[in-house]
Amino acid sequence: MRIISICPSNTELCVFLGVQEQLIAVDDFSDWPESIISLPRLGPDLSIDMERTESLKPDLVLASLSVPGMERNIEELQKRNIPHVVLNPQSLDDIAEDLHTVGKLLGIEELAAERIRVYKSLISTIKEISDTITERPSLYWEWWPKPIFTPGKINWLTEISRLAGAQNLFQDVELASVQTSDADVAERNPDVICLAWVGVPLRKVQPGIVKKRPGWDRLNAIKNDSILVLEEPLYCRPSPRLLDGLIKLAKILHPEKYRDINSDGLWNTETAKRKS
Repeated sequence: MRIISICPSNTELCVFLGVQEQLIAVDDFSDWPESIISLPRLGPDLSIDMERTESLKPDLVLASLSVPGMERNIEELQKRNIPHVVLNPQSLDDIAEDLHTVGKLLGIEELAAERIRVYKSLISTIKEISDTITERPSLYWEWWPKPIFTPGKINWLTEISRLAGAQNLFQDVELASVQTSDADVAERNPDVICLAWVGVPLRKVQPGIVKKRPGWDRLNAIKNDSILVLEEPLYCRPSPRLLDGLIKLAKILHPEKYRDINSDGLWNTETAKRKS
């Protein structure tokens, strides 16, 4: 099949399913793995070039609603009758469901089932360790510095925090994304600050900005120099790569507990193809 992905997380879903060779084009922000870098680019994920998308005659476009503003892409796909599926995962289970959905559409249900098994098995192994942890630091995740946005309860980072032996500082807010304030974060007083600014390269994330905010010098995280600058692709894209980010975070927070956990077999699609 001729597949187009117009969102980085959907591109990574294709890689996880072992069908990246069927990709004929992707959005500008799809940057992993290196094997897809040379594919034709269709523009930023919020403003895809639909004229060119249509001209490529795809059998399936993998669209997304993971970022506000993507609705425009879907409206255009519908208007032009381009075959597509819309994914909008908010949890690790949702990602597994999306793998099943895409696998069914591509006619590789057995392979998708095997990949889902590997994915869920790793989550289960990590959960067994997480369930033994009683001292859980509170994590303040920052998606954007001004205005401040952070994930709420209805987001995969609440699950990631829990599985990593911690807790999301804003897990009590029944939203996927929360616009908050300096004062609110200061009052909640996180133990660890996790900076994963969306669309910002790691080298340009500036923890010094956080330290200068009014009242933040009293935060446990800043007094203990517990500010983590994390790779945005490993925490802000709803794909199986979240498990790579989860393991990295867990090893930082509880190195002894998670010492023997790794994701080495997670991306071994050749083994999955033989089994299916």
